[in-house]
Amino acid sequence: MTGKRKQGDLTMDKWLTLEQIAEYLQMSTSSIYKMAQKGKIPAYKVGRQWRFKKEEIDRWIEKGKLRNEEPKSQGNKNK
Repeated sequence: MTGKRKQGDLTMDKWLTLEQIAEYLQMSTSSIYKMAQKGKIPAYKVGRQWRFKKEEIDRWIEKGKLRNEEPKSQGNKNK
């Protein structure tokens, strides 16, 4: 039983390559690479390769959605 639990834990914390994350996000590998270099996407450099945690990417996307859905009240100043 312990083996099954470990396997499930690994699935939840899945690491993706640059090519896999580009396919998952339907973006070009060069765009993902540039975003990773600039720190605009959650990424980890392992040797000379980039790795991405699927769970972190999903949270990053959801966070961006929430930010885009917030009402913009900065321009409303009542004097």
